[in-house]
This record gives sequence, C-alpha cells and structure tokens, in this order.
Amino acid sequence: MSTPFVGMIAGMALAFAGWFGGFGAFLLVAALGGLGWAVGRWSERGGTVQDVRDAFERSRR
Repeated sequence: MSTPFVGMIAGMALAFAGWFGGFGAFLLVAALGGLGWAVGRWSERGGTVQDVRDAFERSRR
C-alpha cells in the first residue's frame, strides 16, 4: 500500500470516529493510530521484544 492511501484510510477512520463518537473518540483513535505508527516504525527498523523487556528492567533499577 502506498503512503497516500494509508493516510487516506487513517483520515477516514478519524472522520468516522469524530462523526459518530464525538471529540473523545476522535482523540482516542488519533492516539492509538499514532501509537500503532510508532510501533510499526520501531519494528521496521529492527526492534525486538527483548529491547522492550530490557528497557522496563532498566527502569526498575
């Protein structure tokens, strides 16, 4: 899928959430979409589950 197509789908999802669910739903969909984008970018660059576990273990110390 091309980037413009994915952007269009994301925009449509935000529009539907805003129309049917109000502003709170719009913000929730936007936040979860941003989180999904960040996780996808991170895994695309070679991130592993082990990296996440190590990050949480370091923060406990």
